[in-house]
Parts: sequence; C-alpha cells; structure tokens
Amino acid sequence: MGRLFVVNLEGKFYSCKHCKTPLALSEDIVSKSFHCRHGKAYLFSKVVNVSAGEKEDRLMMTGLHTVADIFCVGCGSIVGWKYEHAHEKLQKYKEGKSVLERFKVCGPDGSNYWVSHGTHVGGSDADDV
Repeated sequence: MGRLFVVNLEGKFYSCKHCKTPLALSEDIVSKSFHCRHGKAYLFSKVVNVSAGEKEDRLMMTGLHTVADIFCVGCGSIVGWKYEHAHEKLQKYKEGKSVLERFKVCGPDGSNYWVSHGTHVGGSDADDV
C-alpha cells in the first residue's frame, strides 16, 4: 500500500471520532436535516480524507439513489455515504455531495453526538431540505 497523505483543514471542521482525521469544514454544510439509523446526519458539499466503497442503489425516504459508503482514510471507519446519482428530479441537488453521520464524527468543538434511545431506525435520508 502506498503512503497516506491526509489533507489538513483550517477553521471549524468535523473529524473522525475514532482517529480525529479531518473530514469536512463547517462552512461546507448544505443541510443539517438529514437522518440515518444512528440519528442526525449532515449533507456536505465537500469532504476530504475519505475513500468510497462500491456504488449501490438504495431506497431511501426520498426515493431511489445510487450511493457509495465513505470511509475515513485514517482508520477505515465508515463515516457516511456519497450520493452518486439521484433517480428523482427533485433530488438531483444531492449528486456529488456527501453525508456524514453525526454519531460517527466529532464536531468542530470536539463534541461527540450520542444516540438517543428514541432514534428512528429506518431508511437514511433528509426529511426536509
């Protein structure tokens, strides 16, 4: 395996909760109204220091999407998913953007997000954008 180069971020950013590798700037948040099986998730216009898994079609709350799970390059933990293709016209704005699950990342202030016992366990997607 080759040498790992990690992109460092300046300013307020989200990082992997396991290894603290920087993943995305706060200013790149498109929406905070996404949900996943662990609770809240944020849609970002740009993420760094991730690798993408295999593309697959997933039926989410807002319709069928082609997505790829994204993994932290520092430790290999899954941190969210990337929208490769939206099959519905109204969902096209998601293409090329990534979702980070709040449960799997540290916030800009170093805080972790804890799962509540009332968290919905179902399809992942935005309720309202």
